[in-house]
Amino acid sequence: MYFAVLDSCVLFPMYLRDTLLCMSEAGLYVPRWSQEILDGATRNLVNTGRLTTTQAMRLEGRIKEAFPTAIIAVPDNIVQLMTNHPSDRHVLAAVVAKADIIVTSNLKHFQYQDLAPWQIKAKSPDEFLTELYNLYPQQVIEVLQLQSQSLKKPPMSFFELLELLSREAPRFTSNIKSQT
Repeated sequence: MYFAVLDSCVLFPMYLRDTLLCMSEAGLYVPRWSQEILDGATRNLVNTGRLTTTQAMRLEGRIKEAFPTAIIAVPDNIVQLMTNHPSDRHVLAAVVAKADIIVTSNLKHFQYQDLAPWQIKAKSPDEFLTELYNLYPQQVIEVLQLQSQSLKKPPMSFFELLELLSREAPRFTSNIKSQT
């Protein structure tokens, strides 16, 4: 079972966030994040005009309610020990969650030499989802089918969902399309 810290940049795109969270709900991995990571995601959703402040607060509340054990407290003294890019030290500090992986679209801020002492790896959402698919192919397809069936505004087919996900996870979606 993977424990994965989800960076704010992968919680920002709606369909990617929903896919990652649906995979967790299906028991394929355990998510972790700090309040600062959640704040970054909701702040960017508001700043880009995708959500109002009220909608962002509601989203954060639903995420916390659905994943009550995902949030971790990150002590300031841990953040100060990190050597990766200063703007993402709070993400690496999430090692206090005993995570195996940081899922981020910002890999350049998580270099090997900064991660190695903490025995954690950074992976793109594409790499992470592909790995989940390789481990649990049938479950991943079932999760995506259920996710697409639950979408009402707008309604979306399985393949339309894959098309949207291909922006953030092209290899993952290509693998699935070739098998279905």
